[in-house]
Amino acid sequence: MTTIGIVFAPTQPPERLRAIALATEAAELEELWLWEDCFAESGLAPAAAVLAWTDRIGVGIGLLPVPLRNVALCAMEIATLARLFPGRLRPGLGHGVLDWMGQAGVRAQSPTTLLREYSTALRSLLEGQTVTTSGDYVRLDDVRLAYPPASVPPLLIGATKPKTLAIAGELGDGVLLAGGEATPDEVRESMRVAIEARRARGIDTPFEVSTNVMVPVDARADDIEKAVRPYVSVGVTRVTICGVDADGTPDGSDRVLRLVDAVAQVRLRFE
Repeated sequence: MTTIGIVFAPTQPPERLRAIALATEAAELEELWLWEDCFAESGLAPAAAVLAWTDRIGVGIGLLPVPLRNVALCAMEIATLARLFPGRLRPGLGHGVLDWMGQAGVRAQSPTTLLREYSTALRSLLEGQTVTTSGDYVRLDDVRLAYPPASVPPLLIGATKPKTLAIAGELGDGVLLAGGEATPDEVRESMRVAIEARRARGIDTPFEVSTNVMVPVDARADDIEKAVRPYVSVGVTRVTICGVDADGTPDGSDRVLRLVDAVAQVRLRFE
């Protein structure tokens, strides 16, 4: 079964988040996804708010740019939310937009090396291990979380190119594919690369594949279903719907509240 969720894009003002979160839960959608974009909105702060405001829905973060966040602090924040709201958080990790990372003064010379080191250390910390490592980017000395989560939330890794797709397959519980940019055939090929890398490591646990589908913010259920089905047919397990304006920009108006109901109708068609 494919999980259908909706995106709260950073073009939306933060003060609209509560209304959209409550509408998402009332419509019986399964997930609300947040994007951490420089220099608009963070991922973990609004995730905490949505989890507190609601009782049931899952909250995904696509994605946390690893150059911007110390891995020990990120582990502490994810662990805290996972303990307070078990089973409802899906954090995603990624390179971030490299130009933005440059603006913030944290652009890595080798983003793939950083992502590999970071993902490895983060999982170990969340599993309650004591971590000492001295990599090119991630350096920890005898670090252990006092309150690791009872169950580590799925760690998803954003990827588009083969090297990063391989990292997602080897180190992640799933992959976040390029939102609104990849065709179903491109998604199928990306899945193949990630899953082959996973199998090469002898890993046979379930692997999530998530992609974002852009639809007009005023789209009706039939049109949304038509946009979603090709991705489901190639094996995508999670689809997040983002409402966009005529120029393809994520919508920043309150029309997204009406989109929630249309997406909820579509969700029922994929049960």
